Amino acid sequence: MDVCLVIKERLAALGYEQKDLAAAAEVTESYISQLLTRKKLPPAPDRTDIYEKMGKFLKLSSGKLARLADVQRREELKRGFEDPPAPLFEEVRELILRKCAPEKQQQVQTIFARQPFGELERLVTQKLLDVVKRVAREELESEKWLRTVARLSGRSYKQMRVMILEFLDTDVFHVSGENCVSFLNPLIESWDIDLSTFGIEIVLNHRLALGHLKKFEFVEREPGYPFKDEPGLAEFLENASLSSNATRDEIEFLRGLRFKERRPSPLYYYRELQNLRDPLHFRAVER
Repeated sequence: MDVCLVIKERLAALGYEQKDLAAAAEVTESYISQLLTRKKLPPAPDRTDIYEKMGKFLKLSSGKLARLADVQRREELKRGFEDPPAPLFEEVRELILRKCAPEKQQQVQTIFARQPFGELERLVTQKLLDVVKRVAREELESEKWLRTVARLSGRSYKQMRVMILEFLDTDVFHVSGENCVSFLNPLIESWDIDLSTFGIEIVLNHRLALGHLKKFEFVEREPGYPFKDEPGLAEFLENASLSSNATRDEIEFLRGLRFKERRPSPLYYYRELQNLRDPLHFRAVER
């Protein structure tokens, strides 16, 4: 018995309609309809709260819908491996190129054109997806965050709830233009890549993501590989009145900051350290 059949049976037994279930799960009626007619694959249980909300509404034992959905997804995904992957939608590639650092756009575009959906295009797309998905998972329970993203992408709150469930299930082979409009475009400010080392730097929208700079390195380095400090950081560390009580972890954080054009002063690092310590700049972790 699959999750769709169980939901249909419980709706009939309790005398409810699909719109009632949609309201309880905080998604659109259209999404519930497509889910129950098997036009959409049930979302992964570990990436959503929809099964908990539906199970409670349908008076089912805790975890039952999630377990059924997990089994159904495994079967569907096995069948999906038989189909060859399709290249990216044109609008997805256009967005990725548009977000690329201006000085690299032409070079990256040439590589993309020469190797359609080749290694570089898959690598960049996957990393952008990974970063945005991580933010989306962290903010899934935040109604304020969802409403902000919905407003930026021209969607309603319930539409955004549905889209985030589908987005968390997508992969590099199935990312759509709709994913771009709703998530990649508003969350990603820009990205850059060092084509000699394949190190990627991703800048996120600071209004929608904490820690808006993400870096990925793909070159093997020896332990303790020396990174050259910014001159301003070196001066900051040498000035005991500014850095005497900085911890090792705080210094490593400051050392990880990167700048393309402007060179920060010692005072910048001092202020960044104070910002890092200010509890008003961080959300409490719920346990």
